[in-house]
Amino acid sequence: MMPLRTAAFRTLIGIALGMTPGLATAEPAEIALPGSFPFPENVTSTKDGTLYVSSISDGGVIRIAPGGEPELWIEPGAYDTRSTLGLLADEKKGLLWVCSNDISGIGVDGPTDIEGGFLKGFDLNTGEGKVSYRFPMEGAVCNDIAIAPDGAVYATNTAGMEIVKLAPGAEELEIWVSDPVLKGGLDGLAFGPDGNLYVNTFSANELFRIDVEDGEAKGIAKLETPPLGKPDGIRPVPGGFVMVEGAGKLDLITVDGDTVDIETIGAFTEPTGVTVVGDRAWVTEGQLSYLFDEAKKDGPRPSFQLRAMPLPQVEAAH
Repeated sequence: MMPLRTAAFRTLIGIALGMTPGLATAEPAEIALPGSFPFPENVTSTKDGTLYVSSISDGGVIRIAPGGEPELWIEPGAYDTRSTLGLLADEKKGLLWVCSNDISGIGVDGPTDIEGGFLKGFDLNTGEGKVSYRFPMEGAVCNDIAIAPDGAVYATNTAGMEIVKLAPGAEELEIWVSDPVLKGGLDGLAFGPDGNLYVNTFSANELFRIDVEDGEAKGIAKLETPPLGKPDGIRPVPGGFVMVEGAGKLDLITVDGDTVDIETIGAFTEPTGVTVVGDRAWVTEGQLSYLFDEAKKDGPRPSFQLRAMPLPQVEAAH
């Protein structure tokens, strides 16, 4: 099947998100994050537009209701969490999935001394910790999360070459895929409209498709892409994906076999995560160079914000 090129892809997004062809989208928006909540790593959202943001340095999760101010929703260290990375709202289960990690080995201590990488679930209504699953390998870093159509939860180990899976009804994580080709800083992942899982590698600047059949991995294909710059958070939209690149881009992505069509639609400062609410993509600007770069980390911290980019204006049919 041929990919959905720009006009058709935009139209499909617009129809799915309730936009009217030919009408302008809302103007970009910005939400300033509290100074006590630096280095946002990821963002997710629920259908009502509530946003949730993690912090790689300080841990915890803030929540932002539509039209409201950021509030600390999950305290740093709550439910034995440490540095928080990937987030994903699972409204069918009523859970907010959170990646919690010990990344003290790269100089970030976090709010507790809990060792290991974990996938944890918090009640979406109360913020109470409900379930906790430790990654089944030492030194793991849970980076990002995706949910399959059957409700199974998948997460990347960015410190290795594994993707883990929590099958429906399972009581522990299993290693779903482990392959040396994925040794490049496994990061963002999302299921595509074809039912396959797409995953990027932050350090190696690559994008892969993992073919899925009855919940099992049936092969890994490295996809042909234009040059990428630190690909990070990726989320599905009708017909494809939105993805941030840490080098400063927000992209629309469509896939045709092993070839990828990428259109850059926005510029951000060291973005790390993305979620879609209505006709907007909300992006976290992690600015992690100020956390890890020796030349910057001891200097003044920048301000941190969550910024929105309207999805491209759809074109009227002729």
